Amino acid sequence: MSHIRKIELLSPAKDLQCGIEAVNHGADAVYIGAPKFGARAAAGNTLEDIHSLCEYAHLFGVRIYVALNTILKEEELEEAKDLVWKLYDAGVDALIVQDMALMKMDLPPIPLHASTQTDNRSVEKVRFLQDAGFTQVVLARELSLAEIREIADSTQVALEVFVHGALCVSYSGQCYLSEAMYGRSANRGECAQCCRLPYTMLDSEGKEIAAGKYLLSLRDMNRADDLEALLDAGVSSLKIEGRLKDVSYVKNITALYRQKLDGIFARRPSYIRASIGHSRLSFTPRADKSFNRGFTPFFLNGRVKDITAFDSPKSQGEFVGIVKGIKGNSFTIAGSTPLNNGDGLAFFNGCGEMEGFRVNRVDGNRVYPQDMPAILPKTALYRNFDQQFEKLLSKPSAERKIGVDILFEENGIGFTVEMKDEGGCRIAVVRSFPKELAKFNQTENIKSQLSRLGNTPFEVKEISISMKQDWFMPSSILAEMRREAVGKLLAAHRICYQRELSKRNKKAEGNPYPLHRLTYLGNVSNSLSRTFYHDHGVGEIDAAFELNPLDNEPLMFSKHCLKYSMGWCPNHQKGKSPYKEPYYLQYKDTRLLLQFDCKNCRMLVLKSSK
Repeated sequence: MSHIRKIELLSPAKDLQCGIEAVNHGADAVYIGAPKFGARAAAGNTLEDIHSLCEYAHLFGVRIYVALNTILKEEELEEAKDLVWKLYDAGVDALIVQDMALMKMDLPPIPLHASTQTDNRSVEKVRFLQDAGFTQVVLARELSLAEIREIADSTQVALEVFVHGALCVSYSGQCYLSEAMYGRSANRGECAQCCRLPYTMLDSEGKEIAAGKYLLSLRDMNRADDLEALLDAGVSSLKIEGRLKDVSYVKNITALYRQKLDGIFARRPSYIRASIGHSRLSFTPRADKSFNRGFTPFFLNGRVKDITAFDSPKSQGEFVGIVKGIKGNSFTIAGSTPLNNGDGLAFFNGCGEMEGFRVNRVDGNRVYPQDMPAILPKTALYRNFDQQFEKLLSKPSAERKIGVDILFEENGIGFTVEMKDEGGCRIAVVRSFPKELAKFNQTENIKSQLSRLGNTPFEVKEISISMKQDWFMPSSILAEMRREAVGKLLAAHRICYQRELSKRNKKAEGNPYPLHRLTYLGNVSNSLSRTFYHDHGVGEIDAAFELNPLDNEPLMFSKHCLKYSMGWCPNHQKGKSPYKEPYYLQYKDTRLLLQFDCKNCRMLVLKSSK
C-alpha cells in the first residue's frame, strides 16, 4: 500500500470572524496575525480572539498558525519573546517567522514555520531550515513544479506553497522598494505596495516605451487546476493568500479549494485531509466572484505571458458580456450571464484604464447604470461585485459537522449511550434505570431522540441498538443521556487534541548555512539573529537595509521581466528592442533603473541617480 499523506488546506484570517468562517468552509489550518510583528501590520489580533479561534478550530482538528514574520529590532526582542509565550498559552499550534532571532530565544516548544519572507527557493536553503528545526517551510511563489519536486525529493520537512491570491512582484523578503521610497519596510509589515503604482517606462534617451501603466503589477495566482500536480510533487500544505481580505473572499475561496481537494482525495486514497468534519455549503464557490486582477498560474510550468496586470491593479472580476447598443442613460449587453440590481461592473476605457460603475436596474439585457459611464459599443464588461452572490455570503453559508456513530445498549444496571466520532474520540454515558417491557417498539423513538444533535458540531452517521428485549425508555431520559454524551464528547475533543512539538536544534555543528557572507539581503536586524548565523558558520554579516539604507544596491529582485513582457527577451523570444538601454521607470519624482540579469532570468530594480 502506498504511503498515506495528510494534506493541509491553509486559509487566511484577518480577524476572528474570518478565522471561524475559514474553519466552517473547510480549512484544515488557519493563519492569522499576532497583536504585533506580523508582515501585515494592519491585520493584528488580540490574544483573546486568537485563543477563541484556537478553541473553536481545535474541535475539528484544525490548526492555528500565527504570523510573527517581521524582522525584529534589538529593543523588540524581549517583547517578541513574551508574546510567543502568550501565544503558546492561548493554544496556537505554530508560528510563521522570518527573523532567526527566535531560534536563539528561550521559547516554549511551539513549532516554527519558515515564512516565505526567508526566501526559500533552493534545496540547500530548505535543507538548512529543516536541520535547524523548522517543521514547515513556505516556498517562494516563483518556483516551478520541477523545482518544488527537487526540493521535496531532497528534504523531509513539510513544504507549503501558495495556491491562490495576490502576488508580490519581487521575491518575498527581498523587496526594499517601499522602504527606499517611503520609509515603510515590507520586512516590517508596512509595505506601501509600490508595485501597484502607475509607471512610465523610458529608455536612456528619454523616449516613452509605455506611459502610465502598472508595469510592476501582477495578476493574482490561481492554481485550482494544479493541486494534484503540486501534491504529487511533494507539497503537503496549500496556502490561500489574503490576511487583508474580507470574509466573503475567505468563505468563497476556502470552499472552492476544499471541493477541489476532496475531489482529488476521492480518487487518490493515499492523500487524506489533515482535519476532521465535513462542510455543507449554501452556495456554489467560484474564484472569479471574489477579488482578483485576472488569474495566472505564475511560473509553475515555466515562463508564460499571462502574469501581468498592466492596465489596473484593481479587481477585474468575471467577464459578463459585450456592450451592444447605447441609448440615453442605458445600454444593452450581449452575454448569457444574468445581471442584478446593485452589481458592480467594470470596463477598460479608450486609454486602457479601468473604470467602474454600479448597476441601478436591469431589464432583460438592458442595463441602467446609477451614473452612465462614457462607454462605447463592443466594450468588454466585467462584474467585480455580484450583489446576489455577496448577499448569499453575508448570511451563514456553511455548516461544518463531525460524523458520530452512536451505540445504545443495555447493561446490568440500566442503559449505555456510547458515542464515537470520526476523529477517534469515544465516550460513554451510563444511566441506572429499571427495565420494563415496552408496549410499543422503541427503536424509532430511541433513534429519533439520540439523533437530535442540533446546533452541536456533531451529526449522526449511524445509530446501533443492542437490547435483548424491547425495553421501555422514556424520551426525557434519552434526551438527558444525549445531552450528557455531547458534553462529554466536546470535553474529550479538548483533552485529546494534541499539539505538535518543536524540533528546534540549538546545536550549530554539522548544519552550516549555505552562504559564508550575508549582505543586506540577509535581513539581519538584531544581535540574536547575528549570533544565529555566526553559530552556523557565516563569517561576514551586513546590517539589514532598514538599519543601513544603501544607495546603489537593487531594491527589488523579480522573475517578472519587462523585456519579456515587451517581447524583447534574448532567452525566450526573438524580438529586438527599438529602444536604447538602460530603461527606467518613472513615478512622479521617483525614477527607478532597470537591470536585466539574463543569466539568472530575473529583473532588478534600483533607485536611479539620474
